[in-house]
Amino acid sequence: MTFPGTTETTGCPFTGAGSKAGTAVDPLPAPPLPAPAADNPPPRDAPVADWVTIPDLYRDPFPIYRRMREEAPVHWVPAVNRYMVTSYAACHTIEQDAETFSANETGSLMKRAMGHSMLRKDDPEHKRDRDSYGSTLRPGTIKNHWNAVFEANNEKYLGELERKGPGADFVWDYAAPYAAENLRLICGFHNATQADMQRWSQTMIDGTGNYADDAGVWAKSAQSSAEVDTAIDEMLPYLKDHPDHSLLSGLASLPIPLEAIRANLKMTIGGGLNEPRDVLATTVWALLNNPGQLASINGDPKRYATAFEESVRWVAPIGMYPREVTRDTVLDGVRLPRGARVGVVLGAANRDPLVFEDPETFNIDRPKKPHLGFGGGAHFCAGTWVARAQVAQVAMPALFDRLPGLRLDPENASIDAGWVFRGLVKMPVIWG
Repeated sequence: MTFPGTTETTGCPFTGAGSKAGTAVDPLPAPPLPAPAADNPPPRDAPVADWVTIPDLYRDPFPIYRRMREEAPVHWVPAVNRYMVTSYAACHTIEQDAETFSANETGSLMKRAMGHSMLRKDDPEHKRDRDSYGSTLRPGTIKNHWNAVFEANNEKYLGELERKGPGADFVWDYAAPYAAENLRLICGFHNATQADMQRWSQTMIDGTGNYADDAGVWAKSAQSSAEVDTAIDEMLPYLKDHPDHSLLSGLASLPIPLEAIRANLKMTIGGGLNEPRDVLATTVWALLNNPGQLASINGDPKRYATAFEESVRWVAPIGMYPREVTRDTVLDGVRLPRGARVGVVLGAANRDPLVFEDPETFNIDRPKKPHLGFGGGAHFCAGTWVARAQVAQVAMPALFDRLPGLRLDPENASIDAGWVFRGLVKMPVIWG
């Protein structure tokens, strides 16, 4: 099953190394990569995919990714002015080789939209910024503090969805405000609303994906960036005197440059809202389209977690992120020159048939193999635990318990979109 249609979202919201605690949410080890052929052909230049267009990618990138993977693991794509990497093996190689594939991309759209955040830095600069986020996002803090916050917010926004009644939009009447309010409190923006968070997130994310260089998109992104700067400047002195569990509170007492704080919080606003919002909607959408799989969950918390992971594999909410090649190299048999701009297409790698059987199908019973939906290496997304908690542990069990007979509105079709970021942009639901 594939999505019927297809919006754009930005890099990983909370970037950090995997947990050392050995908990159930630690990233899985990488699966064995496909063995190279006995007679390796000589390196070749990347084929040119001049048939790829941004509108086609936005509508539905998966047929495009299938064709590209079948032809070569790497293509030069003029429409996006970069090499796009679509095989699991090649994407995995990039994630494990920061010396050759730098996160600090020249001319980065994310830097322009949000500033130079940790997501566009290599170690040791990346590690310094990442460590400044402290314990706020770790599994222990989530269990002991944030889960109660998520439960209270879920009660509020699920109740609002119920009051709006059948025909309400699952994304905009529930998933988006729920994820935005969670993120507002995680960040420490007591001087903003969840609606502010949604507007800031979307407009800055649009900037990071503005490959068409639309002046209107840049203007809205710049306005939100300035508003976030003002909000941060207001909150830092307050939280220094009134500490809490938020990210800004932890940063207020550290000798971190203000520009780094601003850039990292903008990055967090960008992905930290869209990622849980889109995973929640996509997972519920997929389960409602596969009622047998939904029935098999039967309230089992572990099965909700499995559905969450399969959803991220099937439709990675962060579909592509950039890297820059630091030296002439060969990637999976394809030559890349020093300075090449690369797009690591997780949305394609996670559907590589050399790793995943019948990869185009949503199947919570497939053999357990690690996907690349949360990145890897030094930039493995520490926000993974926050997303898992608020979506799989809190939202989905309550949702299916409170709304018996929940189903998609057959008279009003859902719409999904995007390739750099992908999710449902319309999802009317009925129940009862």
